[in-house]
Amino acid sequence: MFKSILVPVDGTKLSLKALSYASKLAASGGAKLTVMTALPEFPTMIGGEGYMVTPVSTKQWDQMIQKRSDAIKARAIKQLKDAPFEFTSVTSDQPHEAIINLAKKRKCDLIVMASHGRRGLSAMLLGSETTKVLTHSTVPVLVCR
Repeated sequence: MFKSILVPVDGTKLSLKALSYASKLAASGGAKLTVMTALPEFPTMIGGEGYMVTPVSTKQWDQMIQKRSDAIKARAIKQLKDAPFEFTSVTSDQPHEAIINLAKKRKCDLIVMASHGRRGLSAMLLGSETTKVLTHSTVPVLVCR
């Protein structure tokens, strides 16, 4: 049925639950599984007279981001055990755009994502990457709660 499934994960239990579901779905239909994580870009902060202040060096930032990516990948490997998958890490301050772009680039025919199911004011204030993907993606999205 599906040939290529993309699963964005952030290391939370809920995203790993979606990963488990996607793995079973991929195995049942022989689909290729791509696991991805979107990590934030290097931050810059404006200070005082218009000069830029950075909290850490770019080297320190890259090390922190790589450590985070490795931790998420390790959790995915533990979750999937022997199931075949490809892992990729993308740097983007707009995770929903990174997810959609990777799905198009990899020619995925399904995105499987987790959702916390927030409603009302908390959904408006906290936002939802899942909602943004649902709104902007032309690739079908399966949401797991």
